[in-house]
Amino acid sequence: MSAAAQKGHNQFGNLPVWDLDGLYPGKDSPEFKAALEEAKALATKFESDYKGKLADLTKSGGLIKAIKDSETLGDLTGRIGSFSFLQYAQRSTDPDRAKFMGDINEALTTLSTRVLFFELELNRIDDAELDAALARDPELGRYKTWFAELRKAKPYQLDDKLEELFHDKSVTAFSAWNRLFDETMSALEFEVDGETLNLESTLHLLSEKDENKRESAFKALAKTFKANGRLFAHITNVLAKDKEISDRWRGYQDIADSRHMANSVEREVVDALQKAVEDAYPRLSHRYYKMKAKWFGKDKLNAWDRNAPLPTSDERVWDWDTAVTTVLDAYGRFSPDLAEVAKPFFNSGWIDAPTGNGKLSGAFAHPTVPSAHPYLMLNYLGRTRDIMTLAHELGHGVHQRLAAAQGPILANTPLTLAETASVFGEMLTFRSLLDKTTDPKQRFALLSSKVEDMLNTVVRQIAFYSFERKVHTARRQGELRLEEINQIWREVQKASLGDGIVQNEGYEIFWTYIPHFIHSPFYVYAYAFGDCLVNSLYAQYEKSSEGFAERYFELLKAGGSKHHSELLAPFGLDAKDPNFWSLGLSMIEGLIDELEATSP
Repeated sequence: MSAAAQKGHNQFGNLPVWDLDGLYPGKDSPEFKAALEEAKALATKFESDYKGKLADLTKSGGLIKAIKDSETLGDLTGRIGSFSFLQYAQRSTDPDRAKFMGDINEALTTLSTRVLFFELELNRIDDAELDAALARDPELGRYKTWFAELRKAKPYQLDDKLEELFHDKSVTAFSAWNRLFDETMSALEFEVDGETLNLESTLHLLSEKDENKRESAFKALAKTFKANGRLFAHITNVLAKDKEISDRWRGYQDIADSRHMANSVEREVVDALQKAVEDAYPRLSHRYYKMKAKWFGKDKLNAWDRNAPLPTSDERVWDWDTAVTTVLDAYGRFSPDLAEVAKPFFNSGWIDAPTGNGKLSGAFAHPTVPSAHPYLMLNYLGRTRDIMTLAHELGHGVHQRLAAAQGPILANTPLTLAETASVFGEMLTFRSLLDKTTDPKQRFALLSSKVEDMLNTVVRQIAFYSFERKVHTARRQGELRLEEINQIWREVQKASLGDGIVQNEGYEIFWTYIPHFIHSPFYVYAYAFGDCLVNSLYAQYEKSSEGFAERYFELLKAGGSKHHSELLAPFGLDAKDPNFWSLGLSMIEGLIDELEATSP
């Protein structure tokens, strides 16, 4: 299915791998070296042309050229950085690839220090003069939302020299610890029934039908995580302290305020989401896992049973071609245009699907830059859940392609809305599979699988958010021992999962492998935001599909050019309305009701 495919990969068919030549032919290629030199020259020129002159340019009408030049430079450096990261993601344990990425990150950090003044200086322009310039020039006016978001950072802005210091030190601060975590996690080995596996393959066994395999995988994960527990605790302590230092210097009041600002979402909106989900724990996760325990003939589920498939579930292995057809058909049923935007991913080397030792675990959609195209990373193992992951990451890719026309600055979508297209793609694929399932037992199993995915996206991610808040708050009182972090994890998991699941020996260490805690503190609530938002969107779609696809495309095309309140208004939705979250959660509850009514 792909221009570059891995031939005969087990039973999955020809799995695609990335063709990074669309960015650069190689790390030693003349094209890459020339691009890096060009970026350095552009950064030097940008500093010379604009530093100390932005206020005058605002009055004279020249500010738009500075913004366009900033975008040109950003597109080039983004392309360079994307290439270095993507080649590393394919084999993060390769020392040459790791060194190359480290060297490029240092070069880009040094380069970007030259242009750090830009946003700082923009925030020193008089509000009235900037407003007048935005009103006077329609092209500049396109960036009004971006300027408004930029202005929100003004109270937390340090003087230029301090900003440069923070920026330069990032290479040896959080970035270095991020890389240590990634390379450590990629190199971990897990002994399962005499076989040595990587993280992705071991986690995959937790959703096996055979309970003995699930238990063996769980114990292997716990053993290796425990052996490395002190290292992961140290990384967590360092990063939490690093963030506290930054927050203290900048004057953020709440530990998650910087994330909320980056997400263009108000703290009260996130607080309302967290409260709504936590209040719903008994009606959602507690209730569901008790039901599932009964289906398995148990009083309670073991920790390794949480994601176990039902005895009646469809456990066939989906080859790659069937997975692709399933997702594209689902997208096409909603809108042929949506399927057309998605198709190039499958014949152009834009997807890397096989698992591999040293490859980063999980899945992602890397947007790269508007002048290129996104790249999707999967670890495809042929399960129905892997099809949902494909649908999810493809949704991100489609969103990124549609928003690219906004340009390097406005194409960036806040994380709260960035999960919209991905979760909507999952929902379309699930509904399509459900419509094709006629066997009552398989339909029941498919519904239960979807409920579990929703619980993992909403309940589990809000529990993660609560865990992070508790860890970062406790860290402010001093360094946390491994046992203390484990105890916080136990308490949060108990609250979110309820009495239906046993916290078996070893479960307390399972916080260690969640990469979002390391790379993007407090990112996780964006998943719950996105799922509840999509549930509400889909409810609107079911009420009236007329004109919905067109409004949906406009939302995706907008990227970060509009605030979430403006983008949701055409659908009659408002995230500040407490009922908004109730509507999203009620869809999950309705599916649990259906399962209870048809329970075997």
